[in-house]
Amino acid sequence: MELRTACSPKDAKHYDTDRLREEFLIQDLFKADKIKYVYSHIDRIITGGAKPVKKKLKIEAGDELRAKYFLERREMGIINIGGKGTVTVDGQKYVLDYKDGLYIGRGAKNITLESASAKKPAKFYFNSTPAHTAYPTVLIHPEDCVTQELGSLATCNHRVIRKYILPGQVESCQLVMGMTTLAEGSVWNTMPCHTHDRRMEVYLYFELGKDDVVFHLMGEPRETRHIVMRNEEAVISPSWSIHSASATRNYTFIWGMCGENQDFDDMDHVAMTDLR
Repeated sequence: MELRTACSPKDAKHYDTDRLREEFLIQDLFKADKIKYVYSHIDRIITGGAKPVKKKLKIEAGDELRAKYFLERREMGIINIGGKGTVTVDGQKYVLDYKDGLYIGRGAKNITLESASAKKPAKFYFNSTPAHTAYPTVLIHPEDCVTQELGSLATCNHRVIRKYILPGQVESCQLVMGMTTLAEGSVWNTMPCHTHDRRMEVYLYFELGKDDVVFHLMGEPRETRHIVMRNEEAVISPSWSIHSASATRNYTFIWGMCGENQDFDDMDHVAMTDLR
């Protein structure tokens, strides 16, 4: 399990390109028959990816958690961005097609991941957060999610937000998770931008071509920085940072949040005139 420590915005504004990428960018999430875990000290979120090809993979706690099993004190959300696959939770099988999700509550002991076909393997992306309450495991289909349409083609940010894990939709202790899809011709997400001091966030960008890039904007509103990202890469966004992006084409991203509350609309909006 890879560890990432928290950092102060006073320090981050002095980071060069390599240091920004080292601290916040998550790459190589989907290697064949491997599970990658990145444990951030920012609200103790774990971000990970798994690509079972020839093997059935098992979610393990590792020494870093000092736990008997991964979800002894945690919950997790999984979204499949690859071929059809199966997640088995304590003997119960859940089949996930492309963009299907699964919420798994605290206390689930045995979690395994496998693909229906080695030629088109599943790609299971997950976020996991500490949890003090157990909620039922729920299979989530994108067509059943609460949706919100925002922006327009005129401003290059026409997008549809699907809320997978959220109070009133799928209950959780603190994890909030969903997916945003940009329409063809739109490249901007979350602009005008915002911060939310009560929650941190992780983005995973996908549905990009091999030559496409995303310019992910971060930093304090008056000390902005950017990280160049590519398909199926994730980025950690501290609560003090904006989190917005533009790309060379439209794309989809998965957002996961945790922290003080689960209020989706609890945002500290930043005026365009205040950005630097």
